[in-house]
Amino acid sequence: MILLPFLVAVVIGIVVLLVTWWFKKMNFSLFVRLILGVLTIVVAVILFYIGFVNSRGFEGAAYGILAFFLMIFAIASFVMAKARN
Repeated sequence: MILLPFLVAVVIGIVVLLVTWWFKKMNFSLFVRLILGVLTIVVAVILFYIGFVNSRGFEGAAYGILAFFLMIFAIASFVMAKARN
């Protein structure tokens, strides 16, 4: 039960980290580099809300696991975006 949400979060998280790295390499402003992390946080909160309120039980737990791992990747994206060259 934990593997599929984890796999989805890892694939999405790797894409987020790669795009953040590319934005940093292209020397975009800090605001542009942080947008991807903010959007990932918003998506994770919405997924957690859907899992907790709308679909309870095992399906809701899968949404919660997905949201948790997306939060971890969003935090890593923030750290990568704010790191100096």
